[in-house]
Amino acid sequence: MSYQSEAVDQYQSALKQGKKYFSACMAKGVSPYPAVLKNILKSSAATATQELGIIDIPMNRITGTWAEGRKAAFAGNFMPLIDINSEFGSKWVNLCASQFERGITTPIICYEYLGNFYVQEGHKRVSVMKSLEAASILGQVTRFVPEPSDDPAVKLYYEFMEFYKCSSLYTVSFTVPGGYARLQAALGFEPGQEWSEAFRREFSGEFMRFSGEFERLNTEKLPLTASDALLTYLEVHPFAEMNDMSNEELRKTLTAVWPDIRLLAQGSPISISSEPQIREKSLLERILGSDKLHAAFIYDFDPATSPWASAHKQGENYLREQGYTDVTVSSCLTRGDALGCMEQAVADGANVIFATTPTLIDACRRIAAEHKNIAVYNCSLSLAYAEVRGYYCRIYESKYIAGAIAGAMARSDRIGYVATYPIMGSVCAINAFALGARLTNPRARVCLKWSCLSGNPVKELLDSGVDVISNRDKDGADSQLAWHQGTYQVEDGMMRPLASPRWNWGVFYDKTIRALQSGGIESARDNLRAVNDWWGLSAGMVNIDLDESLPSGLKTLAEILTKGITSEQIDPFLCPLTDQAGSVISDGTRRFTHDELMRMDWLCCSVDGHIPEYAELLPQSRNLVRLLGIHRDAIPPETEENTL
Repeated sequence: MSYQSEAVDQYQSALKQGKKYFSACMAKGVSPYPAVLKNILKSSAATATQELGIIDIPMNRITGTWAEGRKAAFAGNFMPLIDINSEFGSKWVNLCASQFERGITTPIICYEYLGNFYVQEGHKRVSVMKSLEAASILGQVTRFVPEPSDDPAVKLYYEFMEFYKCSSLYTVSFTVPGGYARLQAALGFEPGQEWSEAFRREFSGEFMRFSGEFERLNTEKLPLTASDALLTYLEVHPFAEMNDMSNEELRKTLTAVWPDIRLLAQGSPISISSEPQIREKSLLERILGSDKLHAAFIYDFDPATSPWASAHKQGENYLREQGYTDVTVSSCLTRGDALGCMEQAVADGANVIFATTPTLIDACRRIAAEHKNIAVYNCSLSLAYAEVRGYYCRIYESKYIAGAIAGAMARSDRIGYVATYPIMGSVCAINAFALGARLTNPRARVCLKWSCLSGNPVKELLDSGVDVISNRDKDGADSQLAWHQGTYQVEDGMMRPLASPRWNWGVFYDKTIRALQSGGIESARDNLRAVNDWWGLSAGMVNIDLDESLPSGLKTLAEILTKGITSEQIDPFLCPLTDQAGSVISDGTRRFTHDELMRMDWLCCSVDGHIPEYAELLPQSRNLVRLLGIHRDAIPPETEENTL
């Protein structure tokens, strides 16, 4: 068959596609023709133009024409609408035959606006190449730059323009803010660092391969781009690994992280489990017995030197002391190789992983993706991952009680509070303490300081005349009240313990094992939701230790508040609430959801202080805040400059 004959057949096929597209659009009541940029610009403001020169234009980004004159010859998909026995049809066929014989090399001339391209010259070339399913076409491009605005599409486009300066790629597109900067960081580049031509070619090839696998797997038609999916994928599998993967391996690893990609498409919803889910076993289940569990505790810090790790070690030992006959307990210190530590635990038979610090999340996600028969837990709050379950304490409940005691015991109306990090749940605890203080002293004001900032917060509070301070909570059953723990009173340089909220990790580990025994390993995973366990007084995961010297009336008040919160008869936040700016947050008639409490980012009007920004934090505090900060989505990608 000659090139001319092939071109005639190609035109007939393209014409059929054009008419089909035209009819479908007419049935929906939408325009069946390509968009016209001149019309778009009439209602939009463009501040300037930029000459991009000759670039490789992705065919799927060519969506319209510059002016009205040429649009009627094409459907919106750029397939022809005119009969082949026309001058237009003849030219189209000749152009197609030329492509078959030697290729079309003359660049088209077009304009780009908000990431889409509009043809001024070369419409038939575009039509031919689209009909042949070409990936791209060369074009001489002029960019129209929109005026800066709060329009999400414009803001996202400005992010893209910065990314384009580095990558010169139009193939990458994100649906949410921050994606371009995060990709730049994920690939190991500094902000503004230009890509080499060699890396651009390498990335383009791998991204094309990834995009193909994404489209094949996306049978659910998730409203995401391949770029969105790639960012989620790179959080588990670094880009360097992709080069060594076959297509089958790439497909397999992408399938393994698909639950998190699906969550991303849903806006990464988090479901809070506020109580242990332990069901009664049936008679048959009791006769047959349970599957054996092997729980491996993973430590990033040495329990011998880290109070946080020591508290979890006490929880691990508490689990051992429960006398399970069908539960094996082991532990591992990562020593810088978290993934290797977890892989060894799995090789040793572990089917439950308890990772005791948030910074272990990357290794947790990798293990969860590669081992679908393992329950993986990470000690952190607000994890938006389908296959790693977060766990944390609702410490704000005990803070409310401690605040009530502080309000009654303080000699002045000013009470000190030393917070650790501005992370999920921490602001809720500050406000709960302040509300508790107002319960016993309506004039009480809480002076807020942060240990994650420079300075000596305790000394600053004492120097200002504060005599009652809330500092770090007791983080284990064996902890003793000390100058840095709990709520205490200082007089003549001497510290008098008053009360300390306590985190009972052993209770969580014991009840979680019981839940897994009753529901099976699969009960820890939910491929449609991200589940976080956030337990409080009612689960026994937190309580409050009272010093013996407290007045009996305050002990009774603490007991009443504890019972009331446990039974849900008392809600610290079910009251009129006003923030520091004087805005009414609540009139006192509604209960806050767990999600609202977890993400709380405002301070009560009775709190003096502020929530620190990322740039204010001490360097050693930034990694945790990047992972769990209440404003983590606004934190710039990690670079050498902002982590030193």
